[in-house]
Amino acid sequence: MGVLARIATPADLRRLTHAQVRSLSQEIRDFLVQSVSRTGGHLGPNLGVVELTIAIHRVFESPRDTIVFDTGHQAYVHKLLTGRQDFSGLRKRDGLSGYPSRAESVHDVVENSHASTALSWADGIAKANAVLGHRDRHVVAVIGDGALTGGMAWEALNNIAASQDRRLVIIVNDNGRSYAPTIGGLAHHLDTLRTTQGYEHVLTWGKRTLKRSGPPGRFAYDALHGLKKGIKDVVAPQGMFEDLGLKYVGPVDGHDEPAVERALQRARSFGGPVLVHVITEKGRGYTPAEQDVADRFHAVGQIHPETGLPVAPSRFGWTSVFADEIVRIGRRRPDVVAITAAMLAPVGLAPFAAEFPERTFDVGIAEQHAATSAAGMAFAGLHPVVAVYATFLNRAFDQILMDVALHKAGVTFVLDRAGLTGVDGASHNGMWDLAMLRIVPGLRLAAPRDEPTLRDALRVAVDIDDAPSVVRYPKGALSAAIPAVDEVDGVDVLARHTAAAGAPSVLVVSIGSMAETALATGELLAAHGLRVTVVDPRWALPVPSALVKLAGEHDHVVTLEDGVVDGGIGSQLAQRTRAAGLGVPVQPIGVPLAFLRHATTEQLTTELRLQPQDIARDVLTALDGTR
Repeated sequence: MGVLARIATPADLRRLTHAQVRSLSQEIRDFLVQSVSRTGGHLGPNLGVVELTIAIHRVFESPRDTIVFDTGHQAYVHKLLTGRQDFSGLRKRDGLSGYPSRAESVHDVVENSHASTALSWADGIAKANAVLGHRDRHVVAVIGDGALTGGMAWEALNNIAASQDRRLVIIVNDNGRSYAPTIGGLAHHLDTLRTTQGYEHVLTWGKRTLKRSGPPGRFAYDALHGLKKGIKDVVAPQGMFEDLGLKYVGPVDGHDEPAVERALQRARSFGGPVLVHVITEKGRGYTPAEQDVADRFHAVGQIHPETGLPVAPSRFGWTSVFADEIVRIGRRRPDVVAITAAMLAPVGLAPFAAEFPERTFDVGIAEQHAATSAAGMAFAGLHPVVAVYATFLNRAFDQILMDVALHKAGVTFVLDRAGLTGVDGASHNGMWDLAMLRIVPGLRLAAPRDEPTLRDALRVAVDIDDAPSVVRYPKGALSAAIPAVDEVDGVDVLARHTAAAGAPSVLVVSIGSMAETALATGELLAAHGLRVTVVDPRWALPVPSALVKLAGEHDHVVTLEDGVVDGGIGSQLAQRTRAAGLGVPVQPIGVPLAFLRHATTEQLTTELRLQPQDIARDVLTALDGTR
């Protein structure tokens, strides 16, 4: 029986010898490679935090001590050590979530996948502990060096540093760049001194006494203080954090579990905010991940565990089309520049960056800055293309509204993974953008249905220079091209079904990737004797006047969208038809206003009654109710 099988709670870890901890670390890595290779998931980040997570749970006592993981990509090891060792259903319905989840365990706190938030959570929890008198509780925030590029993290640091009595430990998991490690007895001694309250009392006494001694005393204090800081800055890169008022421990080898434990014990005993800088290697211990230059197997599908090669080749997808078309546009338009928020390859901008490195800007995990910086670029004569996941655009709404739209800036936002993304759970579904962006004055939004309409939408978008433009598309592989059979003032007609004279007429409006569903729904309605027209406006915002006119020519209108139905495109069309004095009922169908649990996209659309047979049945019921 291995060590891992004997770990049911974090308390079991604290009974292990260091030799057993080493064995456990290897068992966990073997388990992760074998399990995640079957299910897919975030492999590289978790291989890098094995010893760090073990040390956290050996030093702190979860759930009394609160542990908050920023983003949560690296929480698989935490799950294993808190009693969740069945990974067979990872990221599947009724299986483990790919992120921390309160529904799974009392040891989980923050279950989102949006970065740079953990320090604010930790600050709030630490403040609550102080107000409620919980002086024996600590808060531990684990944040990656990448997440520290987000502005919200620095807002939190500013507040944390101002509260010197909070029992809060910040662990910076640094796997993005290497600092020279602190070695030797002097470094160990300095770390201990910096987190010893007695040392702080001596410094306070020295400052008070020497500064009362007139100019010589003040000169002596300044000299000693400068010497102390100079020595520390040579030994370790902590100056920036200590200037904020945070005690700094590190850098620590994140794969030396006893060393990490010692650092965390010193931080725990300090009694105030402490930052522990831990150097780790993403993909540690798995050769295919270590040799992956792109992202160290940050996220993988099903792979062969021996080689790391995918079980099945990925199909040509939406992101690949964008990647190809934006390079073509860049060759034609030297004013087009690309902006990414730390996701150059996932959003398809790597080819553009390779060909136009001087026109590509990675701003880090800072979507707000990306949007406003883009507005500045537009003002100065460029046309920025900001490519982000649809769910991350939520963070930059104020900037889109007040910096881009208000100033009529020609900025194109490309939203990858719009709509339902499924297995990554509630915070990754890109289902909010349509309802959110419909209230932005002047904004134009395209929802292409296939490769040709995506390429066309991008070409049109970068020609819009007096307002924000948006092009959204879903996650995954492309379906076959869906040609229009006709066009009515810019609205594509995808199908027309005739019926007997006097039969009710239905207009089915498809938004973006719902085209196949709309066509199938139209056929089912036609089979019930209805006259059906299936259309795709392609540019969904603002709602085209031609679409309003078409709605008035039918007895019933149904809109299909993969965003939240409340306040979405269907709701907007209904408002426009009423304003035009048209009495036609509009039946919006889309995603309900709820946070959706992780499951496959097909499972979600079935559960949400977004399959053609369900939609057709609901339309027929609505028609029966109006007759």
